[in-house]
Amino acid sequence: MDENQTIAALAALAQPTRLRTFKLLVEREPDGVAAGELARLADVPQNTMSAHLSTLSQAGLVRSERQSRSILYRADLERLRAVVLYLLKDCCGGNASLCAPLIADLSPCCAPTAQCLEQGFLEVKA
Repeated sequence: MDENQTIAALAALAQPTRLRTFKLLVEREPDGVAAGELARLADVPQNTMSAHLSTLSQAGLVRSERQSRSILYRADLERLRAVVLYLLKDCCGGNASLCAPLIADLSPCCAPTAQCLEQGFLEVKA
């Protein structure tokens, strides 16, 4: 992850419909959501949703996969992770105690899943 990629990701999320769309995709991981359903959930026209999904895809925050006649969209959680890690790199001048509350807030809100572990979102502590 570099500065330009981070700026592109943050810029893509800096619009209300795209942010809402990304949050909807995160909520529905790992199943994904069809574009038409996303448009309905976000209460925007389908062509508008397509433009927003294109922006999110170009920023690397959304992946798409064709399933039969539909295209399912998923949040790219690895890219989101990379953006957050880029922002937190060298957090608090290396003073871990200052970063502890932030890191605690970033901890998962639910029980870890095998998928989270496989994708490296969580570490197994012995």
